[in-house]
Amino acid sequence: MRGIQSKPNSAIHQLVDRILAIGELSRQEHLKLTSILLAEQKLTDSDRNKINRIFDSVQTGRLKLID
Repeated sequence: MRGIQSKPNSAIHQLVDRILAIGELSRQEHLKLTSILLAEQKLTDSDRNKINRIFDSVQTGRLKLID
């Protein structure tokens, strides 16, 4: 079961790292991250914090939301 949980977390890490590296977040990525937070998936506190960091960065203008 641990292998099943590590794959989604790995995908989350890759997505978050890519978004932070390029400084842009597409609306599709925004929707995906929102869905991950709202879904009943088991997220680690670290994953939840990383996703929230992206949303905070969009609100403060440090990340650009693109179409």
